[in-house]
Amino acid sequence: MGSSSLRSRKTKANTMRIGSIVINCFEFKRMITFWQEALKYTPREADSNDLAILRDLTEKGPNLSFQARDRRAGHRSWFHLDLYTNSQEEEVERLIGLGARRYPWRYPEGADYVVLEAPDGNLFCVVEVPDKE
Repeated sequence: MGSSSLRSRKTKANTMRIGSIVINCFEFKRMITFWQEALKYTPREADSNDLAILRDLTEKGPNLSFQARDRRAGHRSWFHLDLYTNSQEEEVERLIGLGARRYPWRYPEGADYVVLEAPDGNLFCVVEVPDKE
Protein backbone atom coordinates (compact mmCIF):
# COMPACT_ATOMS: atom_id res chain seq x y z
CA MET A 1 0.00 0.00 0.00
CA GLY A 2 1.34 3.46 -0.90
CA SER A 3 2.17 6.07 1.72
CA SER A 4 -0.55 8.44 0.45
CA SER A 5 -3.10 5.69 1.08
CA LEU A 6 -1.81 5.23 4.64
CA ARG A 7 -1.89 8.98 5.27
CA SER A 8 -5.47 9.10 4.04
CA ARG A 9 -6.45 6.34 6.47
CA LYS A 10 -4.69 8.03 9.39
CA THR A 11 -6.42 11.32 8.64
CA LYS A 12 -9.81 9.64 8.57
CA ALA A 13 -9.12 7.74 11.82
CA ASN A 14 -8.11 10.95 13.58
CA THR A 15 -11.47 12.56 12.83
CA MET A 16 -13.49 10.03 14.84
CA ARG A 17 -15.18 11.36 17.98
CA ILE A 18 -18.23 10.60 20.08
CA GLY A 19 -21.18 12.21 18.33
CA SER A 20 -23.97 11.11 20.65
CA ILE A 21 -24.49 9.09 23.79
CA VAL A 22 -27.75 7.16 23.49
CA ILE A 23 -29.89 6.50 26.56
CA ASN A 24 -32.93 4.24 26.43
CA CYS A 25 -35.59 5.44 28.86
CA PHE A 26 -39.03 4.57 30.14
CA GLU A 27 -39.80 8.02 31.58
CA PHE A 28 -39.00 9.71 28.29
CA LYS A 29 -40.11 13.33 28.85
CA ARG A 30 -38.89 13.41 32.45
CA MET A 31 -35.42 12.20 31.41
CA ILE A 32 -35.15 14.82 28.65
CA THR A 33 -36.10 17.61 31.06
CA PHE A 34 -33.71 16.32 33.75
CA TRP A 35 -30.64 16.11 31.50
CA GLN A 36 -31.45 19.36 29.71
CA GLU A 37 -31.46 21.19 33.04
CA ALA A 38 -28.57 19.21 34.55
CA LEU A 39 -26.16 19.95 31.69
CA LYS A 40 -27.72 23.14 30.25
CA TYR A 41 -28.09 21.37 26.89
CA THR A 42 -30.69 22.41 24.33
CA PRO A 43 -32.83 20.36 21.92
CA ARG A 44 -31.08 19.87 18.57
CA GLU A 45 -34.47 19.71 16.86
CA ALA A 46 -38.09 19.21 17.86
CA ASP A 47 -38.61 16.01 19.87
CA SER A 48 -40.59 13.18 18.37
CA ASN A 49 -42.67 10.82 20.53
CA ASP A 50 -39.81 8.34 20.82
CA LEU A 51 -36.53 10.15 20.07
CA ALA A 52 -34.98 13.36 21.36
CA ILE A 53 -31.47 14.73 20.87
CA LEU A 54 -29.93 17.34 23.15
CA ARG A 55 -26.80 19.25 22.18
CA ASP A 56 -24.11 21.21 23.98
CA LEU A 57 -24.41 24.88 23.03
CA THR A 58 -20.61 25.23 23.17
CA GLU A 59 -20.32 22.27 20.76
CA LYS A 60 -17.53 20.83 22.94
CA GLY A 61 -19.54 17.94 24.40
CA PRO A 62 -21.29 15.08 22.61
CA ASN A 63 -25.01 15.03 21.93
CA LEU A 64 -27.26 13.09 24.29
CA SER A 65 -29.91 11.05 22.48
CA PHE A 66 -32.94 9.60 24.27
CA GLN A 67 -34.96 6.71 22.90
CA ALA A 68 -38.36 5.98 24.47
CA ARG A 69 -39.06 2.42 25.65
CA ASP A 70 -42.37 0.89 26.72
CA ARG A 71 -40.95 -0.70 29.88
CA ARG A 72 -38.14 -0.21 32.36
CA ALA A 73 -34.83 -1.95 31.86
CA GLY A 74 -34.67 -5.38 33.46
CA HIS A 75 -31.27 -4.74 34.99
CA ARG A 76 -28.76 -1.95 35.48
CA SER A 77 -26.92 -0.75 32.40
CA TRP A 78 -23.15 -1.07 32.17
CA PHE A 79 -23.03 2.32 30.52
CA HIS A 80 -23.11 5.56 32.49
CA LEU A 81 -22.02 9.19 32.42
CA ASP A 82 -19.28 10.74 34.54
CA LEU A 83 -19.98 14.44 35.06
CA TYR A 84 -16.86 16.44 35.99
CA THR A 85 -17.12 19.48 38.27
CA ASN A 86 -15.03 21.56 40.64
CA SER A 87 -18.02 22.05 42.97
CA GLN A 88 -19.24 18.53 43.63
CA GLU A 89 -21.40 19.13 46.72
CA GLU A 90 -23.28 22.00 45.11
CA GLU A 91 -23.83 20.09 41.86
CA VAL A 92 -25.01 16.95 43.66
CA GLU A 93 -27.59 19.02 45.57
CA ARG A 94 -28.67 20.81 42.39
CA LEU A 95 -29.13 17.50 40.56
CA ILE A 96 -31.12 16.05 43.46
CA GLY A 97 -33.32 19.15 43.27
CA LEU A 98 -33.92 18.34 39.59
CA GLY A 99 -35.07 14.80 40.39
CA ALA A 100 -31.94 12.65 40.84
CA ARG A 101 -31.56 10.41 43.89
CA ARG A 102 -28.48 9.32 45.83
CA TYR A 103 -27.64 5.72 45.02
CA PRO A 104 -26.48 3.45 47.88
CA TRP A 105 -23.00 2.78 46.50
CA ARG A 106 -20.14 1.19 48.46
CA TYR A 107 -17.45 3.83 48.08
CA PRO A 108 -13.76 3.02 48.43
CA GLU A 109 -11.76 5.19 50.79
CA GLY A 110 -10.92 8.53 49.19
CA ALA A 111 -13.50 8.26 46.39
CA ASP A 112 -13.73 11.47 44.36
CA TYR A 113 -17.19 10.68 42.96
CA VAL A 114 -20.80 10.48 44.09
CA VAL A 115 -23.17 8.00 42.43
CA LEU A 116 -26.62 9.33 41.62
CA GLU A 117 -29.65 7.78 39.97
CA ALA A 118 -31.43 9.74 37.23
CA PRO A 119 -35.24 9.89 37.25
CA ASP A 120 -35.45 6.80 35.03
CA GLY A 121 -33.11 4.70 37.20
CA ASN A 122 -29.91 5.12 35.16
CA LEU A 123 -26.83 5.65 37.31
CA PHE A 124 -24.30 8.42 36.76
CA CYS A 125 -21.38 9.85 38.71
CA VAL A 126 -20.51 13.38 39.76
CA VAL A 127 -16.71 13.50 39.91
CA GLU A 128 -14.70 16.15 41.75
CA VAL A 129 -12.10 17.55 39.33
CA PRO A 130 -10.10 20.52 40.60
CA ASP A 131 -9.66 23.58 38.40
CA LYS A 132 -6.42 23.69 36.44
CA GLU A 133 -4.36 26.67 37.45
